Amino acid sequence: MSKFKNALISVSDKTGLVDFIKPLYEQGMRLVSTGGTARTLREAGMRVIDVSEQTGFPEVMDGRVKTLHPNIHMPLLARDSHPEDMRLLQENDLEPFDLIIVNLYPFEQTLATRASQADLIENIDIGGPSLLRGASKNFERITVVVDPEDYAYLAQTDYISLDDRQRLAAKAFAHVSSYDAMISQALAPQQLFPNFSLGGTRIQALRYGENPHQKASWYKRRGAQAGWHEAKILQGKELSYNNLLDLESALQLVRDLDGPSAVAVKHNNPCGAATAETLDAAVEKCLTSDPVSVFGGIVAVNQPVTVGAAEALAKIFLECVVAPSYSPEALQIFAKKKNVRLLEWKGMGIRDDFWRIQTIQGGFLIQEPDHVHLWNPEWKIHGAAPSPQVRSDLSFAWAAVAALKSNAIAIAENKQTLGLGMGQTNRVDSVELAIGRMRKFHPQASTPVLASDAFFPFPDSIELIHQAGIRWVIQPGGSMRDEEVLGRAKDLGVNLILTGQRHFRH
Repeated sequence: MSKFKNALISVSDKTGLVDFIKPLYEQGMRLVSTGGTARTLREAGMRVIDVSEQTGFPEVMDGRVKTLHPNIHMPLLARDSHPEDMRLLQENDLEPFDLIIVNLYPFEQTLATRASQADLIENIDIGGPSLLRGASKNFERITVVVDPEDYAYLAQTDYISLDDRQRLAAKAFAHVSSYDAMISQALAPQQLFPNFSLGGTRIQALRYGENPHQKASWYKRRGAQAGWHEAKILQGKELSYNNLLDLESALQLVRDLDGPSAVAVKHNNPCGAATAETLDAAVEKCLTSDPVSVFGGIVAVNQPVTVGAAEALAKIFLECVVAPSYSPEALQIFAKKKNVRLLEWKGMGIRDDFWRIQTIQGGFLIQEPDHVHLWNPEWKIHGAAPSPQVRSDLSFAWAAVAALKSNAIAIAENKQTLGLGMGQTNRVDSVELAIGRMRKFHPQASTPVLASDAFFPFPDSIELIHQAGIRWVIQPGGSMRDEEVLGRAKDLGVNLILTGQRHFRH
């Protein structure tokens, strides 16, 4: 005798369905189903009762109304502990359902095809979520399944415990919740309503989080048009939690740079960045920006990896390299460095401007993504007008500093970072750190420029910048002491560009 007596099945994902259901059917389980699911089960030799036979009412409105009927929902919601519920079923010649298998219309897949709004709307499931909610509410009696991966466990076990049913019900509610969140964000992508939900599908459980004692998983946001889940891992171990954070940090900067570019990241902070006429030159400049910090880091490039770039990257230990593609010869070079994770992502230039979300105790914060604008004619120049080369370097440094943790300072020349200072609790320390790295690794610099992610509250940083031989600085301005800072810069011959926009990154 089957462990289940009466099943209602309506799925868009039919993976493994027949193999799971047929043994139960052969043991005597009754089947009620809809549309394509019923057809699949019948083709496998099973007798299926159509929903319209169960309800005594035909499907109407092109299938918009089919399961929304008391003869479906009474067998779902009837409680064993309430004699009146059972009497009502008997009076209507209905059997209580004890197995519900439902997953929802393929709204996400339809969204990915950039279908018309009419097609999107027709792929908003109404009956499915109602079935799942009703069955999950009644988990004390009903086993509800939304994920084909659960078939194997249910097939192997002879007894479905109350804890099992409660876990599966919670999973069904999560399935419906993420589905609804995806639809809400597709219909109004730039709206922040008083209630906010985020829907995701797990890509994989990660080995651990930031530290080995922390559990972690990687999720794809439902409805996302682009993401790291699309990247192919060509070699190396699976990605870690920290790898993904560093890759994201590198991606955000390399997409803001014009021309062949490379960005190296360590501990979620860029430690080198460069743009050049060729990718080979950009990679070489990136790696020599800070040759100490880059060890064990990750590198992102925005053009196909050539032999020259691969040879330079293979000379040092790196955790990851991500690029749009690799030449066959480049892959042969990396094959000798089997521990390097190689990622190929053709869509890495596509921006996903979804909200940035950060959890806090008891809640979370949401903000728009921070966009960096390169040279803007509305910026205010205090001092001499920069030459085209200096202006190009100032724009490059401005992009680099926005990618660093605050307080942030970036020194650059010829579209190469020479010294980066970040994460300090005062701006002077970040200035000193950036200057120290420039002097250590690039003492030959002749016309360096400096970017600050926020204003200088006092002239002391300007004095240090002058002592280091830097004559061009880009910063937001906005300090109560701006006049004092501007006056000191003028006295020292330091030219300031005020953007009016800061780029904190906490």
